[in-house]
Amino acid sequence: MSKKNVDTTSQNPKKYTKVMVFGTFDGLHEGHIDFFKQAKNFIKNSFLIVSIARDKNVLKIKGKYPDKNEKARMNLVKSCELVDKVVLSGIKNHIPHIKKENPDIIALGYDQRAYVKNIKKDLKNKGVFVKIVRLKPYKEKIYKNHLLKLKR
Repeated sequence: MSKKNVDTTSQNPKKYTKVMVFGTFDGLHEGHIDFFKQAKNFIKNSFLIVSIARDKNVLKIKGKYPDKNEKARMNLVKSCELVDKVVLSGIKNHIPHIKKENPDIIALGYDQRAYVKNIKKDLKNKGVFVKIVRLKPYKEKIYKNHLLKLKR
């Protein structure tokens, strides 16, 4: 069984620190890989959980559907060795799927603004106490999907 489908943190909760990240990941580029590396290396013995944005939410946030559907994007991220677990985000409410994974740390990208304004307070109200960190950009003027598409 692949480690992407097994949450090893339940076997030994003190051994790993769950770090959760969020994104569309409509194709993987160097910026995404750096994002995963930063999240994974933020703390020693981390277990990286990647939440894939639902197609409907991508439309809502970005004004258009992604090129790849959510299942294809999920499979793409599962193929990345840095990632320990991949989940689909919620459709109408992002809190329940975060609560279910119960991360110790949520690592946000430098440009992630949607849904995060009150995330710490919203999670605390649901009994989830989590540290929120902001990761650094990786060549932000180059490695953005919409910029990469312009170069094609």
